[in-house]
Amino acid sequence: MLTDVDLPAPGLLWTRWATLSVTLTGIGHGDVWSIDDRGAHHHDRGGHWARFALLDGRRAVLYGHHAEQSATTQADPPLDLLTGAPDWLPWADLAPLAEAGRLGFVIWHENGRWSRVRYHDAVEDGMAILLTPLLSAENTRTAVTGVITGPGRHELSGPVQREEVRAASERLLHAAVRGEVGAAHLKDLLDRLTEPVLDIAAALAVAGRAGIAPGTRVPRIEPGRRPPMRRIRRLSQGEHDRLVWAAMHDAAELRRPAPPTTAELDALIGWLQERAPHGDGRCTLLAYADATSFSSQPGEHPPADRPGEERFAGFRRLTELVRALRRAESDPRYGRWLFLRVETSATGVRVERRYDSWPPWWHDDGVSGPWRTNLQEEMDGRGPAWRPSWVSLLDPKIAFRPL
Repeated sequence: MLTDVDLPAPGLLWTRWATLSVTLTGIGHGDVWSIDDRGAHHHDRGGHWARFALLDGRRAVLYGHHAEQSATTQADPPLDLLTGAPDWLPWADLAPLAEAGRLGFVIWHENGRWSRVRYHDAVEDGMAILLTPLLSAENTRTAVTGVITGPGRHELSGPVQREEVRAASERLLHAAVRGEVGAAHLKDLLDRLTEPVLDIAAALAVAGRAGIAPGTRVPRIEPGRRPPMRRIRRLSQGEHDRLVWAAMHDAAELRRPAPPTTAELDALIGWLQERAPHGDGRCTLLAYADATSFSSQPGEHPPADRPGEERFAGFRRLTELVRALRRAESDPRYGRWLFLRVETSATGVRVERRYDSWPPWWHDDGVSGPWRTNLQEEMDGRGPAWRPSWVSLLDPKIAFRPL
């Protein structure tokens, strides 16, 4: 099902985007908001991005992804943002992005309205955050003023100067709407800057590409074509994780030779005995580790912090000891263990390692657990005969079905 979206008309959205692009290009920052023959682009330094393109017939498409705020890519159950989307969208661009989990929103304009796939308003898609400078004329004026005071490094010393910049921004926006942007409008806004060096010619070139300069036309893309078949996610990221974790719970450990006694194990045991919470040598370690992550859970007798110790100092040292033990006990054929339980007393120790299965003593909250990419790296470091049956479930293709 589809729903309407309240956005400015495509023409207004375009002129605001182009105005920002022209202004930033004039001071050497044209890669943030940019224009080319495929439409308008936005990239920020955080890996967030958006695309906007116009088509004939008063049609338009707006899509993008916010790395932190596009909760649509993590929805559980999964969302297909292209269900019911029109045939003319740029499917060659959209389908691979959706499959890769890098499509946070897709909104299209047709028959006088903006539309998207329906999902709950509480599910953030990242569009409003990414495109805040374009959602109203006032927002765009504020953003243009921010170019002057931000990357333009110009301090506005009082209300008079602020009003002068605001008025110049307003005149530039009006010129963009009329398709009359020229050097005078840009100098009106930018000539107050002393650094960086202005590039009015580059800014005018962008104005020409954007169709907001005299004698130029707004670029439009050709309609796309819906693919006869595409892959859509049938399992959310969370569902795929839980599928793997459930198989790890059911798996049996493959029979391996016990690792040799090492100094690293002695060092870990000694550290735990010294950290016994009751001072009697009894201490419990429950840990998970792979090549890039480490976590621990409290056992019956968790290691105690020392009085006056820096916060997290004990955890950092524990991480170092466990990682050192993994390295010392690794084997190119059998791989490395994933879960470790060590229980010490004043005179003895019990060690349990899990290479292939999720042990019953490691709590599973259904939300956090080993990352599939990390597990795949661990499995790739073993001989094929020592990989558990659930390794096939790590394949990203498991989460998709053709449509």
